[in-house]
Amino acid sequence: MSTLPPDSIPTGEQSNLDLAANASWEMPWEMLDAIAAPLWITDQHHRWIFLNAACTPLVGNDRSALLGQRQMDVLPLGVSQEVMAAGQRAMASGEAQPFAVEMTDAAGDYRRLTATAWRFFAPNGDPQLMVSLQDITPLHRVEQTLQRQSERERLLGAIAQHLLQFLNSEDLLQTTVNEVRRFLRVDRVLFYSFDPGYRGVVAESAHSTMVGSNMAQMELGFTTADLMRYRQGELDVIDDVTTAELAAADLAKFELAQVKACLIVPIGQAESLYGLVCALNGSGPRPWATWEVETLREVASQMAGAIKQARLYNQVQRLNTDLEQQVTQRTEQLQTALEFEATLKRITDRVRDSLDVNQIMLTAVKELTEALDVKGSNTSLYDLEQGTSTIYYEYNSSSPSYQGRVAQMEAFPEVYHQLLDGQYFQFCSVEPNPVRGYVAMLACPIVDDRGVLGDLWLINGRDYGFNDIEIRLVQQVANQCAIAIRQARLYQAAQSQVAELERLNTLKDDFLSTVSHELRTPVTSMRVALQLLGVTLNQEFDLTADLQKPRAEQTRIGRYFSILQEECEREISLINDLLDLQRLDVGNHPIQPEPILLETWLAGWIDSFVTRAKSRNQTLQLVIAPAMPVLYTDLASLERVLAELLNNACKYTPPGEHITLEVAARPDAIGEQVAIALTNTGVTIPAEEMPRIFDKFYRVPSADPWKQGGTGLGLALVKKLVGHLGGDVDVTSGENQTCFTITLPTQMALTR
Repeated sequence: MSTLPPDSIPTGEQSNLDLAANASWEMPWEMLDAIAAPLWITDQHHRWIFLNAACTPLVGNDRSALLGQRQMDVLPLGVSQEVMAAGQRAMASGEAQPFAVEMTDAAGDYRRLTATAWRFFAPNGDPQLMVSLQDITPLHRVEQTLQRQSERERLLGAIAQHLLQFLNSEDLLQTTVNEVRRFLRVDRVLFYSFDPGYRGVVAESAHSTMVGSNMAQMELGFTTADLMRYRQGELDVIDDVTTAELAAADLAKFELAQVKACLIVPIGQAESLYGLVCALNGSGPRPWATWEVETLREVASQMAGAIKQARLYNQVQRLNTDLEQQVTQRTEQLQTALEFEATLKRITDRVRDSLDVNQIMLTAVKELTEALDVKGSNTSLYDLEQGTSTIYYEYNSSSPSYQGRVAQMEAFPEVYHQLLDGQYFQFCSVEPNPVRGYVAMLACPIVDDRGVLGDLWLINGRDYGFNDIEIRLVQQVANQCAIAIRQARLYQAAQSQVAELERLNTLKDDFLSTVSHELRTPVTSMRVALQLLGVTLNQEFDLTADLQKPRAEQTRIGRYFSILQEECEREISLINDLLDLQRLDVGNHPIQPEPILLETWLAGWIDSFVTRAKSRNQTLQLVIAPAMPVLYTDLASLERVLAELLNNACKYTPPGEHITLEVAARPDAIGEQVAIALTNTGVTIPAEEMPRIFDKFYRVPSADPWKQGGTGLGLALVKKLVGHLGGDVDVTSGENQTCFTITLPTQMALTR
């Protein structure tokens, strides 16, 4: 009796084999048939002796028909070869031989199986072979899926890494097609560009056996319809060009290029088509798996983003280059502008600091010639009445001088018509000048808001063109020249007017002085005569009693005498004011500072004005702050100032209103000062009249409704006297009251 060697039998099946060996070769077929894994037994000639039920899905439904047949006649060639090779090894060695096979089962499904072959002996001593199989198709599929995912992730990761490393689109494309060819394991991968500047194959990766083939020179010749399809995201998947439904032209193209299978995926974003990535196989048909197509789609998407990024990078690089050039040009322009600005500032400073038009114009042409590095420049002034242009100022390094040359404008109408219209122009001489030869010239008018005053010319070599910034500088210099010329002319006119005003003022002062002195004597005589006449009339007609009556009840003699006396006093006051103003103007007014206690002096001095205010139904109040400092000033001048102000207050304040004289110290001012403020209510001075109230002979219109008269010299004398005392006078008016404020230093008068 023969049995299977114990060391060559799987543990799970050892008892079944022992049973078969001890049963006069009655194998437990039911037990073997119940095993879930496929299992069969063959003799030494590879004929089937037994197949269990699990073998049916692999080899067919009719097991009985297979018994006695050789397995190589039933199984696929590759599978039978693997089984026979493993069986021979098991027969020879007596040891179990594991192996793996791939096959299509009876239903046509792909199966991957692991198998083990055991040798054992029949009772008659014949060697037999048992083969058990294990279906690992699901596991294999999982492994394939994981492997594909790993390869896909490696490909995408490698491309993503290259995207970070390469900003140059050519390097990026070449690296990508290399990775794609390695991933797909095809003969050739290329990138076909639709960029107008790089149309055609711009990146290619080929197997060493394909280098130099016609595929490298293939012209894909895409039609407009192809481009429309690719822009819409369509792709070409051709497993076998011979069986695909292709146009004759496309088939001829692929045959010429030795392409048997191809996968073409468009690369683009939105409706922009950058190119195509083409996977080409020349060794034979090549089925394209769905996951390969999807992976290539994703690669194309990454390439589209990378190409766009590369193009943007190139644009940025070009923009940076352009910006650098612009910055360089702008820097040069700014440097030139700074130099021109410095030139213009020097000319402007000269215009501001000097009224000598000759020096200003010479500086302008010199600075302009040196700043623009031209051969020369000159300026002319126009005499529009005579129609002439005369060169007054010139600066050049080599050319002969034209200074003093007079040109008739009508002889050159094409030039002076534009200049008189305020337009600049530049030109080159058509024929050589006898002295200068061929030159380029820029003419710019010297013009202001009143018209054209002259022109400014610049001369340079014949091939030179003045640019915008240079023309602007010339225009600005011409404007400064216009300012200088107009300023000088205005200064000359002003000087003439000042001289004439000084002459007239001197004549006026002489006239006033002469008239005042000449009038003082007869007016004084008139006053004496009036006094004597008053004594005589009092003796004969009791004039004193008559004058005490209301004017309406007075006799004609009394009224006439009052008028004569008032007008005489008015004339004497006018003459005295004129003489005092004259002395103040020439600085001959006497001043004798003395200490004044304002509380004591004002309390007694103001009584006469209080009485006068009561007679006019007015209220006069004196307010003196406590602890007033001693004021050192000229008492006569101060008394004259206060008298003028109080007289005006009593004259112009309506009945029933108030007059307040307020005196206070100002310790917060620079140096110790005293402020005297006189305020009267019921009257205001219009704002437009305020600037003129201290002018000589000026009276505010409609400010004297009672027609009391006046010379208009009182406030002018007040201002002069206060200034002579070292003080200041100010006036404010509003809200139905007017206030004159006099500020005097407590010690200034003493030091004068």
